[in-house]
Parts: sequence; C-alpha cells; structure tokens
Amino acid sequence: MTQGETRLLLTKIPYFREIILMSFACDQCGFKNTEVQSAGQIQERGAKYILKVTDEEDIQRQIVKSDTGVFRLEDLDIEMPAGHSQLTNVEGVLLEILKDLESGQRKRKQEEPELWEKIDAIVQQLLKMTLNQKFPFTITLDDSSGNSWIEPSPKDKDLKYQRTEYPRTATQNAELGLGEAPASAPTNDNGHTSQPVTLSNGSETAHVVPQIPSDIQDSTNLEGVDILAGHNYSFPTPCPGCTKPAHLNLQLVNIPYFKEVVVSAVMCLHCNYRSSDVKTGGEVPRLGKRIYLDVREPADLRRDILKSETCCVKIDEVGVEVVPGTMGGRFTTVEGLLTQIRDDLHSTVFESEEDEAGNGGDSMPEMKRRGWNQFFEVINKAIKGEMAFRILLEDPLANSYVQSLEEEPEGKDERLREEDYTRSEEEDDELGISDMRTRMGEGGQYERE
Repeated sequence: MTQGETRLLLTKIPYFREIILMSFACDQCGFKNTEVQSAGQIQERGAKYILKVTDEEDIQRQIVKSDTGVFRLEDLDIEMPAGHSQLTNVEGVLLEILKDLESGQRKRKQEEPELWEKIDAIVQQLLKMTLNQKFPFTITLDDSSGNSWIEPSPKDKDLKYQRTEYPRTATQNAELGLGEAPASAPTNDNGHTSQPVTLSNGSETAHVVPQIPSDIQDSTNLEGVDILAGHNYSFPTPCPGCTKPAHLNLQLVNIPYFKEVVVSAVMCLHCNYRSSDVKTGGEVPRLGKRIYLDVREPADLRRDILKSETCCVKIDEVGVEVVPGTMGGRFTTVEGLLTQIRDDLHSTVFESEEDEAGNGGDSMPEMKRRGWNQFFEVINKAIKGEMAFRILLEDPLANSYVQSLEEEPEGKDERLREEDYTRSEEEDDELGISDMRTRMGEGGQYERE
C-alpha cells in the first residue's frame, strides 16, 4: 500500500469566514481530490441563500458548499444533494452538474433514446447558462449547519439576493450530531401526554411546560389561561445552538393605535445563545399595507417601529433592501433598525480582525472594497441624521407599524403615509394563504372564501 499526500490551507473568504482547503494527491495511481471544510463551529441557525443570476458578473460569484449544503437550480428543477463540500463559483457548480449529466449519454442514446432526449434537452439549457446565453435563472443553497454561502454584492436590489436564517428542527440537529432524534411525545406526572406548543420563532412544536405567573395557581399548561399583557411567561425549550435546555420567555405588549404583539426571547446558559423576535396575532387581513416614512430630522430617528418577519424594508437613498425573513421580527426605533442592518452587514463583510479597519482582506477586489466602504459611509450618515431619506415598509400581512408623532390618532402626520394594496398571487402562495380553506361548502368540505 502506497501513501498519498494531503495538504491543508487555512484561509479567509471575504464576506464569509475562515475555511480549510484540503487537497489529496497520490503520485502512484494519479488519484486526486479536493474538499473544503468550515474552520469554525456549526452555526446557531441554518441558512438559505437565493440568488437570481442576471449577468456574467453573477456567474463568477463565489460559492462555499459544505457537506450539509443542498444546491438547487430552480429553473431546471435540478438538485445537488448534501455530500461533497467545495469552494467554487456559480459557473463551477453548473459545469459540475453538466459533467454529471453528460456522463453515460452516449450509452443512453443507444439503449434508452427517450431518456437520452430528455437529459439532452437539460444539457443544452445548461450549456447556454455556462456560455452566458440564458438569463435570468435562480439558484438556491440551503444548509442546516449555516456553513454554506453565496457571495453578495452591494449592487443587489429588488430581491436579487436573499439570505434567510431559520431555527433547526430536532431532526436536523440530530443529523448534525447536536442531539438525538425526536422520540415519542413525553408525558407529565399524571401520565397524560403533554400538549405541544408552537414556539414563537416558528420552529417545530416542542413539548413545554409554562411557568405560569404567581397569581395563577395549580396550572401545568396554558390551556384555558388568558395571556395577560405585562406578564412574563417562561418555557423550557431546546437551545437552537447546542440543543441543551434553554428558556423561551414571552410577553404580550399592547402597541397604542395598532394591535397586541408577542415579544419573545431565547436564552441558553450553556452556550450563551441569545435571540429575540416579535410576533403579531389576529386574523389574516384581506389587504397588505405599505408604510412610507420621510426621515427629515433626529426626532424621526426616534420613532418606534415594528418590522414583522413578513415585511420588506427598502431605503433607496441608502441602497438598503431587507427581504422578508432576513432579520425576523423587530420592535425598535428607526435608528435602532438602521444600526442593526449596518452591524449585521459589517460583521459579514469585515468579519476578521484584520478587516475591522474596513480593508476587507487582501483577497477582496479593490472595486468591491471601495463599493462596500461607500455603502457604509452613506448608512452611517443616515444613522447620525446627516441626510434625508425615505423608508418603505411593505408587509403583505399588514403586521408592521411606525409611530406617528401626532398625539391624537386622527391627527395627520405629514411625514408618515400608509396605503393598502392587494397581495399578488405569488405572495399568497409564499404565505400559505392560497391553501387556506375556511368556509364550509355545500358538499360538507371546506373551501376558500
């Protein structure tokens, strides 16, 4: 048995994090192999990237696909499953898919001509994509470990690039070696099966026992209990980061002239995981809502703002567009929202210590570095109140809110404007509204109203 040689290189990917490049080669048989692994730990949440490829520059965007990442070419319904990890670009992934599909085509043409014809049609479309002759097309990369990545650009607008984080399910945690797979439903001290309660962060249901406020006695769950504004409710829940026992704290808050919202926070004493979210309740409204706020002075930066998880935020003067699901729900001020957007982007683009001065690392192209620096200069001016701009909140569920500076609800705030709009069919599909059946039909079956 002969020995090959494995080489390792620790390197930093701009906009991302450190990774380990591994290369194996055997001089005797000529076998070669390359892989990439994350140099960090499994992230606290999973991540999904969506990129609409529209030009030659997008074809060259870097991609890190970990061994738990699933890549999809949505237009052709092609999926590259989890397994082999790699550092490449969009073109490289397309060429790898093309190579896999072309292998064995000569034999298929003779033995299975119908199958060959179907695969050949896909191959021809892939060739056009790699030759920059077929735009646009959409790719997605979903990784429950959070260690895959698609390169962003400061030019991305109009939902061209989307990155969303999500809490892992118990099954996904088990696949990553973070815990055991879910077992049968647990029982309480009386031998009865405990009722599942859906967590506010949208994860799978977990069997939890709430800690009821002291003025409510002899209760082991929330059934028949009114959740009162101003009271804190605490639930034991698995930590999304390490799966050990953590606490989910809830509180009902009443926003004047708007509606009641539930503020939630998860805290883990084992891994120091922290997260917060805001959920609104009530029925699904018939129309969506757009809220326009003209920020002209520091007082406008101090307005309360509620951004729901289904809300899209656009600030054209700053070049900011936050797609639904990116930041979750937030109840803060205008200044706080801008600060969080800036900090999240800055930690992503200039993550390593040597990049804190805004250099972006030696491997970041000068033009991209300059573009990001200009972007942060503009958003810093907006946070300091040194420029005027307009914020647009577009929420298909009308669950977002901006505080009016008028003391009376009937008063007119000249810098704040709201309008209702009819949701598109695509928005109804994404929100699951198209599948809702809430009215009993003549045949005894539920149908859509």
